Amino acid sequence: MTVNKLNELKVLARGKGELVGWHDPDEHRKWIRENKTRDLVDKTMTVKEAVSKFVKDGSYIASGGFGHIRVSMSVIYEIIRQKKRNLIMAGKTAVHDLDVLVGAGVVNKVEVAYSFGHELRGLSPASRRMVEGGKCKVIAEISNAGYQWRFLGGMMGVPFIPSRNLVGTDTFNYSSSIVIEDPFSGKPICLIPSCNPDVVFIHVPRCDIYGNAQIDGILVEDFELARSARRLIITTEEIIPENRIRSEPWRTAIPFYCVDAVCEVPFGSHPCQMPLMYFFDEEHIAEWLELSATEEGTQQYLDKYVFGAEDFEEYLKLIGGVKKLNYLRRVEQLRAPMVAPWRKK
Repeated sequence: MTVNKLNELKVLARGKGELVGWHDPDEHRKWIRENKTRDLVDKTMTVKEAVSKFVKDGSYIASGGFGHIRVSMSVIYEIIRQKKRNLIMAGKTAVHDLDVLVGAGVVNKVEVAYSFGHELRGLSPASRRMVEGGKCKVIAEISNAGYQWRFLGGMMGVPFIPSRNLVGTDTFNYSSSIVIEDPFSGKPICLIPSCNPDVVFIHVPRCDIYGNAQIDGILVEDFELARSARRLIITTEEIIPENRIRSEPWRTAIPFYCVDAVCEVPFGSHPCQMPLMYFFDEEHIAEWLELSATEEGTQQYLDKYVFGAEDFEEYLKLIGGVKKLNYLRRVEQLRAPMVAPWRKK
């Protein structure tokens, strides 16, 4: 193959989705150098402080976890409480978190993979109503794997990830990817644009004050997502001493230098599940799905559980307090030996 051939990149197709979250890799590196520190500094703050400091109107945001599992709901509710507006969200594995944000009128643009549904519980009436009413726009589509590769590219500091996936699919047509003629083989190859979200929030079982965070079980996309983020808010079930983190370094899924805020929020994923700690609150999720079927019901839910609570601790009292939380913990403890027999009691 000649050098001239390598210099002739032929674009075969372009997805018609809006490109969001992309930054020139060199510009992003410069931004990280100027705005992040590698010093071991105490990053603890309240969720209210973290959201106020880092989440700005118009930000491109992404949520960690998967579906209804290990979601930072304390940040979700605080974003609504502070009435942030015009947010763009990565609808990667987002479910309950995105639905509540769209229903509250906070997120008005979404790049979707699987988003507007609650898995086996059914579709999302609030999000569907907002999209069909023009209050939230689906600006692009991509697969879950495609999202993981967008974050991988952002983590690696490259402008795109080449893939043979998406080529020839409707998903590609609605994505922001392009297909070129591979200069080596002459065959079609898809270039999936990298992504560096403005703000990411991830909930973890434990973390130290500097941001070294441990995650039990599968990471899903959080390894790449944490490292591609411009700002990263970690909410954690508990803050533990640094020496405990250092005693088991292989458990540290997210290193301190990626993190901008550490917020201790017990039961911070409610009503979602925290593996090996507490189970889904199916009653509460069902209440949201029932109320969010109408605009009035959605506002009723928000008035009671979001605006009616000063913070997440007050929210937990409203959903049933210690009695409900202990019940969810017991259910998960009964389940845990079946899914994690290696876990020490």
